[in-house]
Amino acid sequence: MLAKLRSMAVLGIDAYEIEIEADISEMLPSFTIVGLPDGAVRESRERVMSAIKNCGFDFPSRKVTINMAPADIKKEGSAFDLPIAIGLLMASSQVAIEGIDRYTILGELSLDGTVKRVKGVLSMAIKAREMGIPKMIVPRENAMEASVAEGVSIYPVDNLTDALQLLQGETSPEPYTTDLKALFTTARNYHIDFKDVKGQEHIKRALLVAAAGGHNILMVGPPGSGKTMLARRFPTILPDLSLDEALETTKIHSVAGLLDPDTPLLATRPFRSPHHTISDAGLIGGGSYPRPGEVSLSHHGVLFLDELPEFNKNVLENLRQPLEDGKVTISRAAVSLSYPARFMLAVALNPCPCGYFTDPRHECSCRPDQIQKYMAKISGPLLDRIDIHVEVPALSYEELAQKQPGRDSASLREEVIAARNRQEARFSRDTKIYCNAHMESRHVKKHCELDEASQNLLRSAIEKLGLSARAYDRILKVSRTVADLAGEKQIQAAHVAEAIQYRSLDRKLWLG
Repeated sequence: MLAKLRSMAVLGIDAYEIEIEADISEMLPSFTIVGLPDGAVRESRERVMSAIKNCGFDFPSRKVTINMAPADIKKEGSAFDLPIAIGLLMASSQVAIEGIDRYTILGELSLDGTVKRVKGVLSMAIKAREMGIPKMIVPRENAMEASVAEGVSIYPVDNLTDALQLLQGETSPEPYTTDLKALFTTARNYHIDFKDVKGQEHIKRALLVAAAGGHNILMVGPPGSGKTMLARRFPTILPDLSLDEALETTKIHSVAGLLDPDTPLLATRPFRSPHHTISDAGLIGGGSYPRPGEVSLSHHGVLFLDELPEFNKNVLENLRQPLEDGKVTISRAAVSLSYPARFMLAVALNPCPCGYFTDPRHECSCRPDQIQKYMAKISGPLLDRIDIHVEVPALSYEELAQKQPGRDSASLREEVIAARNRQEARFSRDTKIYCNAHMESRHVKKHCELDEASQNLLRSAIEKLGLSARAYDRILKVSRTVADLAGEKQIQAAHVAEAIQYRSLDRKLWLG
């Protein structure tokens, strides 16, 4: 007898339908899974066999064939255990289920029949909604995550027996629901705030400009000057995630298996801070079957690289594509996948190997050639893609001892939102441009016109600092953002001067 039912798999961050066929024939006992299964799928034989027996059913002692279509796409993971087990019980006539095609079924089985959590359920639920499949059976741990995709009735189950009783109509539980708007509103809270940072007002200003225009930022200063503390608070002044942005970001974390069962929707912008020993695959994504890396997990948020020169140079060079394109493409022999990677890059580094080159209270022990070699680990092309470079000095005693808190994140975020609203109105006809940092050459020519005084100032800076053409564009974009923060339609010389100040690593002092 043949049984057919629906399941889902994930390719990249999007799901696609898998049709599972179970066939039992009168031949010598065997169990075969076809349709390009990976190791975890092939191992489902043992899990399914034990789960069926331990739930009081008989495992058929005949030839069992499981087909997973489409057959030309590799299937991976353990989410097919539950539908395979149900298909076998239907094919062996131990259970009779009507309307099975109205369900998408997902779940990993333990040996006692318990249904365990799987990855990528949000993407699968969204795909089921798009396909018009009205019902979905998922592990209970995935219920809250799946319910975020409104429009599909979600039925959580604890074990194989619960799933069978539901499908046979022996139980009629209410679909699991989540108040998405209430969840999204209550989860928009950060546990840190800019008011905790003492002093460093000009660094806060640089971060404000970066947030307002979506610019990448680099902070250079001695140890203990507050670079990491400032970077961790950077997401708190960015505009709140929209619901569409939150869903896209959550899908990536769900596919990567990093979504907390109690946090079905990421309502705050992600902040990722990988260690400097990270590999190419860890940062960009990869593996034999590509998985999202840190650049994709930072989508719509901030990727922070602390101690930048300590990272492998080849790893850093891989950042070029996502910084320019907002996505990363990973190609393997079996598949080529693209993951979104529209993030803001924040990096921090010491000015020299010992860290005290710019600190007036500590003597630097590094030779000039050591400093030059240390800074040379950051390539010019990567440096050009970072719009804002700012020096972070060590704090004085007076700044450390002050009791008056600085500006909080909420007030800074209001300025950022106001500037972003001006940009949104400016780029309303271009759906690919969301902020000044994303402007292309044609947008720069149109929206970054300079008066004579500003042109003379910029010309002088270009000649003295030897800036590249890309750095020239970056200065214009940052100038446009400074003008937006000031509420000015026309870029003025003061705006250009501030933007030029944010190119500290282009000075000969640093480049040797």
